[in-house]
Amino acid sequence: MKGKQTVWDMVRSLAVIGVVVAGIYVFVPHDDKADPTRTVDYRVETLTARRAAPYPVAAPVGLPEQWRATSVTYERKKADAWHLGFLDPEQQYAAVEQSSDTSVKYLERVTRNATASGQTQQVGDAAWERWEGEKYDALVRREQGHVTVVTGTASFEQLGTLAAALEFKQGR
Repeated sequence: MKGKQTVWDMVRSLAVIGVVVAGIYVFVPHDDKADPTRTVDYRVETLTARRAAPYPVAAPVGLPEQWRATSVTYERKKADAWHLGFLDPEQQYAAVEQSSDTSVKYLERVTRNATASGQTQQVGDAAWERWEGEKYDALVRREQGHVTVVTGTASFEQLGTLAAALEFKQGR
């Protein structure tokens, strides 16, 4: 008789725990439609990168509010690599990548193996190389001693919008 009570007690305990868990799930608010994307403020990192980088660091000015910054890094030890990632108004990814590493290997890495198409896209007064890839497309601008890449899953039109908003400054 003692063994049956133990099993019965365990079943009752599990039932009570199940009711408590169900109550917590029902009464704790949660939004299944909430956007899980975390936005970041990149102002401080931009100022820091502009002081440290050996080239004018690009950051957008005047992008519409629908563009949300999602990531920002500056790595001096990795060829002064500047990264600023966004979600565009169509929820596609677009990023600004800059580095003093102008090698094809670097370009392939940040564009996810896109290749030069042989075409250019005029953005303001500058002609950017168009790179096309399976995953990412890119606009590439090579300067003396550094390269600027605007890349991502966004359309060339949206990549051009981001490139047009870039302001190149150096804080030295």
